[in-house]
Amino acid sequence: MTRATKIVATLGPASNTPEVLEKMIRAGVDVVRLNFSHGKAQDHIDRATMVRAAAEKVGKSVAIMADLQGPKIRVGKFENNKIELVPGAKFILDADRTELGNQDIASLDYKELPRDVKPGDTLLLNDGLLVLTVEHVRGQQVHTIVKLGGELSNNKGINKQGGGLTAPALTGKDMEDIKTAMSFQCEYLAVSFPKNATDMEMARQLANVAGEPYRHKPAMIAKIERYEAIPHLEAILKASDGIMVARGDLAVEVGNAAVPALQKRMIKMARELDKVSITATQMMESMIVNPVPTRAEVSDVANAVLDGTDAVMLSAETAAGRFPIETVEQMAAIALEAERAEFVTLDTDFAGRQFGRIDQSIAMGALFTAHHLGCKAILALTESGSTALWMSRHRINVPIFGLTSQPVSMRRMALYRNVTPLLMPEFNDRDAALAAAEKILVDRGVLRPGDTYAITCGEPMGYPGGTNMLKVCRVG
Repeated sequence: MTRATKIVATLGPASNTPEVLEKMIRAGVDVVRLNFSHGKAQDHIDRATMVRAAAEKVGKSVAIMADLQGPKIRVGKFENNKIELVPGAKFILDADRTELGNQDIASLDYKELPRDVKPGDTLLLNDGLLVLTVEHVRGQQVHTIVKLGGELSNNKGINKQGGGLTAPALTGKDMEDIKTAMSFQCEYLAVSFPKNATDMEMARQLANVAGEPYRHKPAMIAKIERYEAIPHLEAILKASDGIMVARGDLAVEVGNAAVPALQKRMIKMARELDKVSITATQMMESMIVNPVPTRAEVSDVANAVLDGTDAVMLSAETAAGRFPIETVEQMAAIALEAERAEFVTLDTDFAGRQFGRIDQSIAMGALFTAHHLGCKAILALTESGSTALWMSRHRINVPIFGLTSQPVSMRRMALYRNVTPLLMPEFNDRDAALAAAEKILVDRGVLRPGDTYAITCGEPMGYPGGTNMLKVCRVG
């Protein structure tokens, strides 16, 4: 059984060598995340080059996702790098302060905070581990009382419970980072903290302009981590190519208890709108220091798989953890086991649905036919990857292979659930293309003599959106 759910892994000090990266790809990594919150432009360019080389050496399609930092809503640095906040104590957040902080006061990276809060508001620091209640605002100073104390160290994040921070999704740094990401033609660009569809549309325009010299347009991923984004989920999804359920900041803003239901809702909505979804944050957190995950983490990953997510993501586990390779191996094993328990509901999926496009109708017809005939595989000959994407939106126990002559489309399909992307030569003749596709799958050991498979393509060949043929074949 081929694993359907994809794995996104973040590069960092623990995985930033060709040797470790190659082992991670062999262990199951499908998408490599470059976190633009850390490192310089040249660091990311060098890492992208390393990813491409490692993927080619392993012989696997691997996509690159550039993850923009977004607005820095953080406290500044402290005289001794950290302080201890005591419940009931007064603490000031000062947007004008340039000196190092101390036990009573801290500077802010986010200068708009005094205008965004009012007495009674709750501020959550360091992913909600510390809680402050706003007492009053005086000029550029936010005076608070510590409700839940603990250690506060340099540059920890700030969230406002219930949302309401006006920071724009795209900063000046992000705009420069988009140019860097386009220079190595990342397949996916993840936008942090979008509040609405306009944020995503602006990011797409900037990326398309920056990518024009390279004739490249990345797929856009909206990271859902703001309270304000929830009422606009459908519009944000329609303006994007996919979403990331970024459970860290989201949980701080909406409350931990609300996140599991939101996760399920977002993944379901993404599938219905033919978009991809990534489930992220603390999936295997304990494996930063431990060689095995907790039972709760195993259940968390398995539940995301059963929800229908396209991919599960690793952050610090592979960027800074002690066991990056083992973490990927464990995640792959959990996903595969969860998929064995999936229930296929294709017939009910299609009931009452209408397909206005020929290529989309062909994709759905291939799924239905392959499922009921017990085909060994579905082969989608595709220029853009759209046919494979549509097929991947439905649960089916038949593996889907996206065959394309376009390297960018091949790498982009690396994120699609239950799709194995393969590169094949460009053909003008339909029969030659079909024969070549069958040979690729036979050579890989997927198909054997006597096996049946479904195959889709477009005629004439080579036009995106031109899939208009479905054929059921038997290997001779």
